[in-house]
Amino acid sequence: MAHDALRLVGLNPATGIGLGAFSFWHGYEPALISALVLNRHLHSGDPCPPSDLARQNVPLSVVGAGGGDGRRNTLIRRVLASHGVGSELRLLIRDRHGVWGLLGLLRAEGGKPFSEEDFRRVQQLGPALLVALRGYVTAGPLTPTVPELPTGIITIGPDHTVRSISPQARAWMRQMWPAAGSGAPDWITNPLWAGLSLHVRAHARDPRAWPPLICAPAANFGRWVLIHGQPLDENGDSDVAILIQAASGKLLVPSFCDWYGITAGERRVIECLYAGAAPKQIARALDLSAYTINDHLKSVYRKTQAQGRDELIAAIAG
Repeated sequence: MAHDALRLVGLNPATGIGLGAFSFWHGYEPALISALVLNRHLHSGDPCPPSDLARQNVPLSVVGAGGGDGRRNTLIRRVLASHGVGSELRLLIRDRHGVWGLLGLLRAEGGKPFSEEDFRRVQQLGPALLVALRGYVTAGPLTPTVPELPTGIITIGPDHTVRSISPQARAWMRQMWPAAGSGAPDWITNPLWAGLSLHVRAHARDPRAWPPLICAPAANFGRWVLIHGQPLDENGDSDVAILIQAASGKLLVPSFCDWYGITAGERRVIECLYAGAAPKQIARALDLSAYTINDHLKSVYRKTQAQGRDELIAAIAG
């Protein structure tokens, strides 16, 4: 299907559709990425954010082209046009369990508009893209392959730019993006920190907003990583602290279970196992037979490719 740029963002039912857990970009200019982030959050200028797509029967839309004379449509057209883009087609990747990702396809200004045939074809990609996203996550290392570092802190000012980075945060950035040498490339971190800052402020003003939380899989960074933000005042008007830490235990289990397709019953067994209970104790605690507990464990080992209890606990412990 013809396009001039592509983005594929991995989301996670456990943490919601506010922020992506990982992403792939091809052809999107760094300045456009930052502009889209700021337009969506700071100016409320996105006519079709993922939360709106999720409410549609067919989670597909095109922004920047055609009709629509509302303020948000005007703003997104200006943003795209200023970067030589005519329109962006968006497909939310979801199934009965939740939302797993977002596909974006750009066409340059003056190019052929997306058609009904394009819509039909891109909808057919949804199931295959979900398989690809899950395959990417579950193909990563089950247990960490890089060391756990102390929690790092990045301070973001009200203007959504970085004020300070702790030595621990710099160490995380070097470990997460080693190819960048001393730290992450600006085209990744500038929109990442700005997006988190804006999410923190939105959540401070409205607790119903998606939490400012990213649980990134080991396929990205050699271990599961948790990146989350907190306001340094009650209303989110002052600085924001972004924390980077190893994801483990209760913070990791929801995302881990989502991506590996672990059921609610299997998750309860994992939580008990991580707490130190033996299978017979788990059976009594959950009022299940020992055979059922063993069946759950076998299923979890099969899904995660864990060689046994010790490796599974090591994976959750991070």
